[in-house]
Amino acid sequence: MNKEISPIYHLSIAPMMDWTDRHYRYFMRLITKKTLLYTEMVTTGAILRGKDRHRYLDFSPVEHPIALQLGGDDPLDLAECSKIGEDFGYDEINLNVGCPSDRVQSGAFGACLMKEPKRVADMIESMKKASKLPITVKHRIGVNGKESLEDLVSFVQTIYDAGVDRIIIHARIAILEGLSPAENRTIPPLRYDYVYQIQKLFPNLPVAINGGIIDFDSANLHLEHVNGVMIGRAAYENPYLFAKADSLFYHSNDPGYSREEVLQNLISYVQSLESSGTKLHHVMRHVLGLYHGMNGARMFRR
Repeated sequence: MNKEISPIYHLSIAPMMDWTDRHYRYFMRLITKKTLLYTEMVTTGAILRGKDRHRYLDFSPVEHPIALQLGGDDPLDLAECSKIGEDFGYDEINLNVGCPSDRVQSGAFGACLMKEPKRVADMIESMKKASKLPITVKHRIGVNGKESLEDLVSFVQTIYDAGVDRIIIHARIAILEGLSPAENRTIPPLRYDYVYQIQKLFPNLPVAINGGIIDFDSANLHLEHVNGVMIGRAAYENPYLFAKADSLFYHSNDPGYSREEVLQNLISYVQSLESSGTKLHHVMRHVLGLYHGMNGARMFRR
């Protein structure tokens, strides 16, 4: 299969339900211009059968580069949503094969799909036929019952043969019964070596690593072994960490905004949303970590 070269994003911010909405993404674009951003996971049902798909899919042009993360299990639905995402102007379509929540499992998608690699391959092939955008997959190193390196290699081989353009691997297995999503982010041990091995075995497939990465020193160490790094909770709790992202990972000379300038720019953003009924706290809840680790941070949050 002839594969187009997928764009290289050495750094990205993870899709996080209830967190990485369009207001958070606009806020982060005031801090980093180059880091790849992801939407929250949007289900195919919400797009195809919901009353207002614009509520889930609209975004500001300043948010580029931005990927739409889809959750679903039907190849035709995913294909249709991929084309819709392309028409909305997204830069990438990402398939969620990593979420372990009960709600997602009841819909037969998310991490439980790792048990059905051929089904995931069918989804990827269908999505690629429908859209010219890069089709990527975010998944775990395994799930309980399928957690060996051999299982992971087999899964990746199957989706690689289907034409996946890039994969993002959370370096923990997902425990599908007995752990909450929050516990699944901390209790299963991290196996970074599994992800490194995948990049070695698939040198032509861009691989990004995710899970437990909280600073750029760690990110740079991982980039000695893989193509990209995805940071999740730390990007939300300490957003101004990313003020150095463009210079460190994308060789940009733009000094960016100070914290105070970020807040000044948010004022005009909030004012522009007033007529749409957006409440101030919808935006400002994302800003609480702006002064993380600095004197006066607690006062600022109050």
